[in-house]
Amino acid sequence: MSVNVETVAPTSCATGENPLWHPDEQLLYWTDIPAGRLYRFNPTTHHHEMCYEDRPVGGFTLQADGSLLLFRDRGNVVRFRHDRVTDTVIESIPDLENTRFNDVIADPGGRVFAGTISWGNGNNGRLYRIEIDGKWQLIAEGYRTPNGMGFSADQQTMYFTDSGAACIYRFAYDCTTGNIERRNLFTQTEVTEAATLGRSDGMTIDNEGFIWSARWDGGRIIRYHPQGHIVDQILMPARKISSVAFGGNDLADLYATSAGGNTPDHADPQAGALFRLRPGAAGRPEYRSRICCA
Repeated sequence: MSVNVETVAPTSCATGENPLWHPDEQLLYWTDIPAGRLYRFNPTTHHHEMCYEDRPVGGFTLQADGSLLLFRDRGNVVRFRHDRVTDTVIESIPDLENTRFNDVIADPGGRVFAGTISWGNGNNGRLYRIEIDGKWQLIAEGYRTPNGMGFSADQQTMYFTDSGAACIYRFAYDCTTGNIERRNLFTQTEVTEAATLGRSDGMTIDNEGFIWSARWDGGRIIRYHPQGHIVDQILMPARKISSVAFGGNDLADLYATSAGGNTPDHADPQAGALFRLRPGAAGRPEYRSRICCA
């Protein structure tokens, strides 16, 4: 697929991640994880700015009241509103002292699924579910790099990416309980393809049920059919495309974050920037978290 790709924020993020459209504010937020920074982009003024600088934010969700829920290092979760951290939702989760959250998503019931990775190697990535009362539960472990997630339109399936294994799984999902079960493989990038296609990273799902997967080290975004085969690819101006999200009034703008800007590379001059394109598809409004809402 050939589309025009704009560089809307020429940041040099070390690991730009978790783009999320805020429909109330008409702004696109994203994080630079290791730098501990949160940015936002205004498509009306074409202005971007840093609005947070503190502990690393691996991912965040939009709360029902319009605030953001920041998932940080060491199992810490805080609320962010009016450009400041207002209160702590979870001080820490045991056994996560040497980890950070990596990617998170709110589910249709207002819970949050949150992946964690350790500062080291090994298959020690975990997936937690945070209930609306703030209680947490470990629901899966043994992954390499938990990453992008999404829900099918009928709320029967949850997709879950393990970047380290270069694959996307799907689970049977129960919206009433938040339980996931019966994991099966949705797609996997073979070793022989990885040098070209890269590894699956962040993802989103459009209003037709197609999966859009950002490709780390692949310099592209891949659109998958719900049955798992590739239907389109979009080449991008940076090699480490880390995540994607639909935004704009019509949710027809696709935003993509990237990484690698902290180590300048003449062969990858736009690494770490935020990009925007109109791929001819539109997204669905993201679910909002309702953790500890009064």
